[in-house]
Amino acid sequence: MKQSFDLIVVGGGVLGTFHAYHAVRAGLNVLHIEKDAYPVNATVRNFGQVVPSGLGGKWFQLGLRSTEIYKSIQAEANISIRQNGTVYIASDEQEQQLIHELKSVMDSRGYPCSLLNRTQTLEKWSALQESYVRESIFFPNEVSAEPTQTIGQLQAYIKSKFSNYTNLTLTTAVDCEEVSGGVKLLTHKKEVYTAKRIIVCSGAEFKILFPDFFAQSGIVVSKLQMMRTTPMADVKLEGNILTGLSIRRYESFTELPSFSNLKTPDSLSELKQWGIHILFKKGIDGSIIIGDSHEYASASQSDDLGYRINNHINELMLKEASRIVDFDVRSLTETWAGFYPQHPTQDIVEKDITDRIHIRTAIGGKGMTSSAGYAEQSIQHLI
Repeated sequence: MKQSFDLIVVGGGVLGTFHAYHAVRAGLNVLHIEKDAYPVNATVRNFGQVVPSGLGGKWFQLGLRSTEIYKSIQAEANISIRQNGTVYIASDEQEQQLIHELKSVMDSRGYPCSLLNRTQTLEKWSALQESYVRESIFFPNEVSAEPTQTIGQLQAYIKSKFSNYTNLTLTTAVDCEEVSGGVKLLTHKKEVYTAKRIIVCSGAEFKILFPDFFAQSGIVVSKLQMMRTTPMADVKLEGNILTGLSIRRYESFTELPSFSNLKTPDSLSELKQWGIHILFKKGIDGSIIIGDSHEYASASQSDDLGYRINNHINELMLKEASRIVDFDVRSLTETWAGFYPQHPTQDIVEKDITDRIHIRTAIGGKGMTSSAGYAEQSIQHLI
């Protein structure tokens, strides 16, 4: 195997993989390194919802570009992308006001969406409880991925299409430094690779490369709890299903005029305390992911979040989910936690350790939606 490359990308998650993808498309010889046998963290521990409609500012545009990229790859190879759209379901008058305001914003941008009344919403998603639904806003162009499948399929696609892509798994980058004319990377196997640049997209791994930087970075880690039901092929709940709690949380809604007047009902106060907003995503196998919640710790104290599942949080989510849908949400096959790095004041952490060593991480919950578009811009800027 060759030892010298144009670019080394550390991290096999969605952010690192799309950096590698856009680099090989640009003609660079790329070494892509992942410490595990395959990605096992935030990229696979999520819903797989690609929802530009939930983002604000430049991230909305990056989400649109990401959707185009997902669709273009899916046209060539199966990476488990499905276009079933996204719906936000308003359950009270305050949430209705917000979806009407979002409709005006999206109309001004020329982004296709439609308001659906209660009857129309229940006809399209008959698994919803009639008592919960007031109105909804639907985005037909948005897509979903299969979180446990898409990233592996994407890497296989890149490997099959581009001879200038080398993917190493079970390989931990333990040190990197700038040397004359480039950079040098050392692995745990004492292998040495050189390149013109290194991009580190290491997710919530803060202890191996540049631990001092991460300790002072201000990055926080969010622990999210999620659950999966048994396959329920007959349950009509296709696409990305977001509810009133999502309307009360997502960035695109926080920018709207009425958001500052939003009041939290007493019945939702404990859910808000745990950062719960109920989402549903039906998988290809018919199983339905339900979640999620948010607990936080600093990068240097992320171990304090623990690996255990808080059953009280799960119970809160299941109780609220049963108020929204009419199937048995307690028919579960698994429950898990995801750990996502993010920054309280930065949309993403971009740190150039040197002119040739670049950290790109802490994209937070925007990863599946906007990494493809963001990484495209990032590679264009760096090269």
